Amino acid sequence: MKVTKTKIAGVLIIEPKVFGDARGFFLESFNAERYAEVGIAKTFIQDNHSHSAKGVLRGLHFQKQYPQGKLVTVTQGIVFDVAVDIRLNSPTYGQWVGITLEADKHTQFYVPPGLAHGFCVISEQADFHYKCTEYYHPKDEGSIRWNDPEINIDWPITNPTLSEKDANAVFLKDL
Repeated sequence: MKVTKTKIAGVLIIEPKVFGDARGFFLESFNAERYAEVGIAKTFIQDNHSHSAKGVLRGLHFQKQYPQGKLVTVTQGIVFDVAVDIRLNSPTYGQWVGITLEADKHTQFYVPPGLAHGFCVISEQADFHYKCTEYYHPKDEGSIRWNDPEINIDWPITNPTLSEKDANAVFLKDL
């Protein structure tokens, strides 16, 4: 597998080896030893799967007391995925990294604990799968405004479909 570090410590782009032929393809989507060798040594304890239509934006989500690391991939469609550093003492606090994830390319994106995460759907539909290092705690979750001018994410859409929670999220300065 090929691993690319990003400008934010711990955020990784992972391209697994894909073996394909006329029958289809095979890839190893996770191997604890191999991922630990590249710095992903946390234990994954929960898997989530979401399905969304074109223009849906989910995020920017995080958990306060129980931060989740996430290993994300798209199994159908195309999404633009974003990690925002909200670790107070980090030199990259308030900065973001984004990547287009396409099901046909099988690329994974690792978002370590302590970062906010979100994505928007570019294709007609998308299935999004992510492994988490912590359980989901509804009372512990937080959300930052998707279009926060301080973060200034270059989203590929301008008028997303949002949940009420995401539409009313706080700005980074209000955390």
